[in-house]
Amino acid sequence: MSDLPRKAVTRTAKLAALPLGFAGRATWGLGKRIVGESAEIVGRELQQRTAEQLFKVLGELKGGAMKFGQALSVFESALPEEIAGPYRAALTKLQEAAPPMPTRTVHAALAERLGEDWADLFMEFDDKPAAAASIGQVHRAVWHDGRAVAVKVQYPGAGEALLSDLTQLSRFARLLGPLVPGMDVKPLITELRDRVSEELDYGLEAQAQQAHAEEFADDPDVVVPAVVHQGDQVLITEWIDGVPLSEVISDGTQEQRDRAGQLLSRFLFSGPARTGLLHADPHPGNFRLLPGGPDGEDDWRLGVLDFGTVDRLPGGLPEPIGESLRMTLDGEAAAVYELLRREGFVKESIELDPDAVLDYLLPIIEPARVEEFTFTRDWMRSQAARIADPRSPAHQLGKQLNLPPAYLLIHRVTLSTIGVLCQLGATVRLREELQAWLPGFVLEADEEEELADVLQADLENDEDDAEDEDDGEGTAAQA
Repeated sequence: MSDLPRKAVTRTAKLAALPLGFAGRATWGLGKRIVGESAEIVGRELQQRTAEQLFKVLGELKGGAMKFGQALSVFESALPEEIAGPYRAALTKLQEAAPPMPTRTVHAALAERLGEDWADLFMEFDDKPAAAASIGQVHRAVWHDGRAVAVKVQYPGAGEALLSDLTQLSRFARLLGPLVPGMDVKPLITELRDRVSEELDYGLEAQAQQAHAEEFADDPDVVVPAVVHQGDQVLITEWIDGVPLSEVISDGTQEQRDRAGQLLSRFLFSGPARTGLLHADPHPGNFRLLPGGPDGEDDWRLGVLDFGTVDRLPGGLPEPIGESLRMTLDGEAAAVYELLRREGFVKESIELDPDAVLDYLLPIIEPARVEEFTFTRDWMRSQAARIADPRSPAHQLGKQLNLPPAYLLIHRVTLSTIGVLCQLGATVRLREELQAWLPGFVLEADEEEELADVLQADLENDEDDAEDEDDGEGTAAQA
């Protein structure tokens, strides 16, 4: 493959071919059925061909098109199996690899960004990329001090390509929607586009990664490689080996799946509390299982890569998330409704039944109601179907809720992480992580005392009211 295609007309033509290709294959499928082949066989072939074209186009273009494919891939757990099956393998490929840049392009980029004597900075440099992603690819090397390092090189023209792709994809959002039934694709594309400038800035990425590396340096469960060198469109970090999470999803043992799921949940909720940053790109290609956990070499740690997209949360995750979750679990419909209205999830112009809102939320937060929960594709599909079915009360209520901009990225990261947990089929003690890291989920001692005082006062008022009623009835009887 040649350099990343940069001409807008070339990339637009490739993207435009996607919906046209879907339509063409549908016509081909109709023709096959007319001549007598079974709908099931034709449907399977049709989906397989669509998946192959989707991967081919998105993978070749890299940029925003591939990033869109990666974002879709973590939602495949929500798809009905007859749709998910053919797409799963093709989309999973997007999480780990894409066609690489030619060696001459890599060398030219390194010479431009590190200097003509760039090779002197390394004892060894592997020209074959170890990984290729949406805006850059990674090469394994040995730094001049002997450390194994990962050299991330941004594709020439990546910024232009990202913006062009996502603008073009937004025009096709309605046609691409059937790839993930029940999901509104356009806001996802808009949100991805809003993050482009940050992800292209390797300086910001280096700061975010180094902050995590320092905070988790002595952590027994999570490994974040330290930053070795950062230049314009080149980022060099320590190398970590391990089993990619995509391989755990496809071939891992149940022990690996459960451990990966627990650590992924822990990192999701502990990261913002410890660093003030939320890792906002939780697709499986960004995680590894490494041996050497707290219980020895047979135990596992979670390696975390790619900090190009983060949400800055100086106080950790917003406390209203924990408060609303706790009150929902406690069945406090009126209090939950009031909090959602205050935070902007229910607009002032909308009036909803608090009990109906509670009924809408409870199935979604089922994993937090129990000590441990097994995340499955079937559970994810049932939730997606409940909310996507236009005939269901959940669908009608969901359409009236609002997602405030401040919560948009948090919401997407949480949903994506749950999607990965369902792909893993992991049994996770999620409630344990929420209690440890989510602000507002557990009442502090003084808050519990204050709540007890309020409840006691309410009880005493009820008793006084009852006595007044008794006195009134007695007076009436005497009269």
